[in-house]
Amino acid sequence: MKFIFQNIRQRYHLKDYKFGLAALVTAISIIGIFVVGSAQAAVQGKQIAGVILGTIVMIVISLIDYEWVLNLYWPLYGLNLILLLAVRFFGEKVNGATRWLDLGFVQFQPSDLTKIITILFFAKFLMERKQKINNKMTIIQAVALIFPSLFLIYKQPNLSNTICLAALFCIMLYMGGLSYKFIGTVLAIVIPASILLLAAAVQPNQPFLKGYQQKRILAWLEPEKYATDEAYQQINSVMAIGSGMLTGKGYNNNTTTSVKNGNFISEPQTDFIFAIVGEELGFVGCCIVIILLLLIVIDCILIGTKAKDTGGKLICGGVATLIAIQTFINISVATQMFPNTGISLPFVSYGLTSIVCFYMGIGFVLNVGLQPNKYQ
Repeated sequence: MKFIFQNIRQRYHLKDYKFGLAALVTAISIIGIFVVGSAQAAVQGKQIAGVILGTIVMIVISLIDYEWVLNLYWPLYGLNLILLLAVRFFGEKVNGATRWLDLGFVQFQPSDLTKIITILFFAKFLMERKQKINNKMTIIQAVALIFPSLFLIYKQPNLSNTICLAALFCIMLYMGGLSYKFIGTVLAIVIPASILLLAAAVQPNQPFLKGYQQKRILAWLEPEKYATDEAYQQINSVMAIGSGMLTGKGYNNNTTTSVKNGNFISEPQTDFIFAIVGEELGFVGCCIVIILLLLIVIDCILIGTKAKDTGGKLICGGVATLIAIQTFINISVATQMFPNTGISLPFVSYGLTSIVCFYMGIGFVLNVGLQPNKYQ
């Protein structure tokens, strides 16, 4: 053990460790602990345990050379598919969805780990093909490699993480050097196709979405018609955020009309945690949460700009993208900008797998930040 620490000291300089990023992550996680405790006190202890475990994982990963990890990109890809297939055949069914593996002492959601593995895999894949990124065969290979993960997550069903993973993949291709000409061509096809798909999805007997998924889109388009059904949670979430006004009703308030005490939202500690932030901490609290997450994203990007190779840049850009996408989707759902779809707010929502995986991502970013001056 002493040899390991001496080796680390020789390879890295403490002054290069991005303590600012670690501090931002710790700050938003502490807010998450308090807000989760207010939403559902029974799980606050597990959230604390998740943050402690995540911090340990982050520190350990930050001291492991990311180049060594990237060399294992094919075994990581295989592990990801094995875990997703295990969910498919042996997963625990909860609320109509099979997304978790029961490990006995904890339930594990592999789709969260999939996003981190996807970042690592395509960081190496695109780095090795940076001169061929606009080659049709390279793009076809990339799409073929991401498709099994998208399909298996979609079939759980888990549409929100499918969308998040697809968006992450597309942005990583862009960061890898995909030409604007190709991007423009794809957008010219995808945007009209998406509009046609949305129009078809709200029709009776459509084959694309499950019944509850279609109802959520309809409730988003016409919330007044579904005010007591599918739109119920989002309407109450918007009301809760608005009721907090500037400084909120106060942390952990016990008023019967609060969104958590009145059962106006189911599982407020997860997908609708932002409603608790808005109601109890007000506009100020919402801004603090958003600014902290924005600063984390910016810090990841800045570290990526100084990375010594394309793989490091893509890791940092991928983690920044993942945090940004999930933040945008979660807050958009809570404010009724998007149809209701369950996805966690990074570092804030309750969920051990989610929070540990985000800490893993930050750990890799911290290691990228340590690398440029290594051995100097």
